[in-house]
Amino acid sequence: RKIIFEKQWFYLDNAIGHIYGTTFEVTNGGNLQPKQEVEETSTETKEAGTDNRNIVDDGKSQKLTHDDIKALKDKGIKGQEIVQQLIENSTTFRDKTEFAQDKYIKKKKKKYEAVITIVKPSTRILSTMYYAREPGKINHLRYDTLAQMLTLGNIHAGSKIIVMETCAGLLLGAVMERMGGYGSIIQMYPGGGPVRAATSCFGFPKLFFDNLHEFPLSKVHSLLSGTFSTETLPSDPEDNTLVEEESNGLTDEKQISLQETEEEPAPEAAMEINQTEEQETIDINVDDVEFKENKEKENKENVREKQIKQWERRRKLIEAAALLREKNADGLIVASKFHPTPLLLSLLEFVAPSRPFVVYCQYKEPLLECYTKLRERGGVINLKLSETWLRNYQVLPDRSHPKLIMSGGGGYLLSGITVVLDKGKSDSSNLEALKMEEPSPKRCKVQDLHC
Repeated sequence: RKIIFEKQWFYLDNAIGHIYGTTFEVTNGGNLQPKQEVEETSTETKEAGTDNRNIVDDGKSQKLTHDDIKALKDKGIKGQEIVQQLIENSTTFRDKTEFAQDKYIKKKKKKYEAVITIVKPSTRILSTMYYAREPGKINHLRYDTLAQMLTLGNIHAGSKIIVMETCAGLLLGAVMERMGGYGSIIQMYPGGGPVRAATSCFGFPKLFFDNLHEFPLSKVHSLLSGTFSTETLPSDPEDNTLVEEESNGLTDEKQISLQETEEEPAPEAAMEINQTEEQETIDINVDDVEFKENKEKENKENVREKQIKQWERRRKLIEAAALLREKNADGLIVASKFHPTPLLLSLLEFVAPSRPFVVYCQYKEPLLECYTKLRERGGVINLKLSETWLRNYQVLPDRSHPKLIMSGGGGYLLSGITVVLDKGKSDSSNLEALKMEEPSPKRCKVQDLHC
């Protein structure tokens, strides 16, 4: 298929068989060819000026017009040759400083050279790409904040993690990459099904998806209360509708046959019609029978496919429910567009004691409310509400400095560790008891001071 990327279209057929990191040139027709390394001219042979004070950007320094450059492209001349001709036809190029010349060449190469490097997908590349291009799809989850979540959540191979996210599957893919196909992941999803657009971009093998389970958020309350059952799944109503459709088809055929018998003409006219149109009716009847047989076969195949999908979905749901019922998950990660408080309070029931949890939110206020609710509820320690700060630096010879434009905010994280919740005693009574009890040495010192 045709791939469009930054005003450039090409086909990936010729890229198959090459290693990751190979650089290709886009030729005519969108075909890819491995780029051959060309030795660049050394800085000693370049003619450069001392400064740029006499250079005026009036738009007249380039002799080649837009039509000339278009004609060169139509002839099939490569981008490198076009850049060379632009340099030769520039009246101010030799007067520029060496740094300005390199900057000019880099700019023209980016515009006219169709060079593409194919890289192996990873969490760092995909998170940077999503944050730069479509941050709204991942709830403005910045890549450094994502790294903090994986660290605070103690994601490693062999663990059992609950993931609740509405970040197009980016967070799920990051967890799967960190676990390496070992352990189990339970994805909680809202609505009709999980969204895994970014997860499919990782290119994971089938082994990684064997340990991936999914469970709807709408069934969490029934699972906690013990009323969860697989009998109310959408598989049964769909089967009923399929039976109704088949029966409706049969009744429609019966109605059509009854209408035909009611609208039969007189016997004499019918004989004349039958004599003239006998061959045509036989052909039509044969075609109708074949069409009906093909349609019945297609309907049966569709019914079987739907039933297989329904049973597979039901089996996966039962497995996910069994994993959640054990209530021994090794971690919980939440990054969704919904309010974190009800989500966290319900999902923490499935996490084992002494396990970490991390909640991401683009804004601080929902996490503050979640923080206070957790303190009132108890069962957690080491609660921290943090914001990560990121500053990009340009690192070049003699030109290393922090970039002037930086990200305004990367969201907020609420992290903590679960402990056994003692439901017999309230937290308020425990706090009052701690206030009433004072160490004896301190009390003696106070009495001595009063005396």
